[in-house]
Amino acid sequence: MNICVFCGSSSGRGAVYSNAAKELGTWLAKTKSSLIYGGGNIGLMGILANEVMAQGGTVIGVIPDFLMKLEVGHTGITQLEIVNTMHDRKRRMAELADAFVAMPGGWGTLDELAEILTWKQLKLIQEPIGLLNTNSFFDPLLNQMKWMAEEGFLKPENFAEIKVSEKPQGLLTLLGVNLS
Repeated sequence: MNICVFCGSSSGRGAVYSNAAKELGTWLAKTKSSLIYGGGNIGLMGILANEVMAQGGTVIGVIPDFLMKLEVGHTGITQLEIVNTMHDRKRRMAELADAFVAMPGGWGTLDELAEILTWKQLKLIQEPIGLLNTNSFFDPLLNQMKWMAEEGFLKPENFAEIKVSEKPQGLLTLLGVNLS
């Protein structure tokens, strides 16, 4: 299974986020699930990719040329695809993915998550989407989404499709990954 993970180019405050990235990376390799991600070698992206590689897994990164030129592309992974734009990056990651996971991150992570949720709502994709809610990071966003549904701006069934877990193994199970 190919799991596309959206996550920060920063490590955040506290080891809890780095530890979650390492734990997810270990589970991806253990279940022989390939990591599809933004191709960076910094922040949670780099930690996650490094852990999958260290555990003998497969990592496919997709990075726009301008970010590669800023020397943030991870050249130590299984495969690194260089594309023209951020839009090309998101499209290519979606083409490769069997499921999507968002970990804590900033604007880029939020952008990727919002776009993939929109694609799911519009039935452009069918793959499951989950939030790795490390340290209750996504609680405020989940509350906002719930409010959007309550106020009639989001269909309750679209909100209900989002899988949420605080632990990587729990989320992977919700996404249909066989953990044995």
